[in-house]
Amino acid sequence: MKELSIESIRLSLMNYQRVVILREKDSDRYLPIWIGPAEADAIAVRLQDVAVARPLTHDLLRNLIEELGGRVAYIVVNDLSNDTFYARIVLDVNGSTMEIDSRPSDAIALAVRTEAPIYVEDSVLDRAGVVLEEDGERAEVGTGAGERAKPVDPAELERLGAFKDFIEGLDLDDFDTRKG
Repeated sequence: MKELSIESIRLSLMNYQRVVILREKDSDRYLPIWIGPAEADAIAVRLQDVAVARPLTHDLLRNLIEELGGRVAYIVVNDLSNDTFYARIVLDVNGSTMEIDSRPSDAIALAVRTEAPIYVEDSVLDRAGVVLEEDGERAEVGTGAGERAKPVDPAELERLGAFKDFIEGLDLDDFDTRKG
């Protein structure tokens, strides 16, 4: 597993969908995950420390977990199938570990509220991770341990489906420069 941090949340000008950009710690490899507008707002509200009058859904979930004696140990993006990412929320409840199936967007929204680490399985990052060249012109995917990134061929871009337009439209100069 590799640890990730939230680089930014973006709005695709192609289709007006939101995408959360996760960045591998100590690397220039990114993992873009399409998310819904409500989840994007839930993540952004917490990242920007916006005060809300009443608890949002992910705040309520955090409060429930804590009141029941648990804590979020970490979340992990654990699978990618048919362009759909899957995640698990790993809880520590009274000394026992419990894993809960989740959408990545909900897991990330909970992780930012509990300051829990965000991980991704190596196989997912190897398949969907994006490495940008310094000029931002070409995207590369993959880069397993000890492996040098290879340019993506057209068949691989087609397999990645929804990510193709996003990758081609990335502007590296527009990335938030803060480190997570």
